[in-house]
Amino acid sequence: MTKKKMNKSINQSLPFLLALHSSSETFGVAFVDCRDPKQTRQSSTFPIGRNLSNKIFTCVEEILPSNKWKKLSRIAVSTGPGGFTGTRLSVVMARTLCEQIGCPLDGISSFQLMAPRLIRSLTNLEKDHPFWIIQETNRRGNIGGKYQINNDAQKSHPCIKEIIKPHILESNFNEKPTLFTQEDVNEDVNELLRLCEKRFQSNQESSWMNVAPIYPTSPVENH
Repeated sequence: MTKKKMNKSINQSLPFLLALHSSSETFGVAFVDCRDPKQTRQSSTFPIGRNLSNKIFTCVEEILPSNKWKKLSRIAVSTGPGGFTGTRLSVVMARTLCEQIGCPLDGISSFQLMAPRLIRSLTNLEKDHPFWIIQETNRRGNIGGKYQINNDAQKSHPCIKEIIKPHILESNFNEKPTLFTQEDVNEDVNELLRLCEKRFQSNQESSWMNVAPIYPTSPVENH
């Protein structure tokens, strides 16, 4: 069986993609059936805050009933930075589903997901160079990650590469250009689904074992 035929068979038997985003007080879920993406693409956000632990399965089931989870061919999850509990809940759920189903898991930082919309404020000259996305915090300093536009920024979906993942910045950090985080979970969870779909179409390998939450201000050291 050729690779092209194999991909076609996978699309028919396991056609569903799911995206989960819980890096803020709002939980985002997005879904698409790859056999008919234009008609089946849907997403929703749930401003449930700390109630996520009690409602995460209910929220996901509003988009995709649990009796169809076995049809998932790939899952994508936002890895943060975000709340210590919330981010981990969606990552753990995604890892568990992928392990049981045997499908790939894409872990993408929340900063990388918001990058395509934040770069709209950069000048054309700035878009030719790496830039930083920073989240101001009330403790242990600011969090920042470094990014680069890999293709034409004028495209509707520019490709963004994460050069340095989000981490605690030094107090004397002063690199430019700098963009500050802005929450838009609906747009970001759809960006997460779009990236998941792109990787599904290219049959990119991605193991759940390599996906972990990013929480730089955790009292427990990240590994």
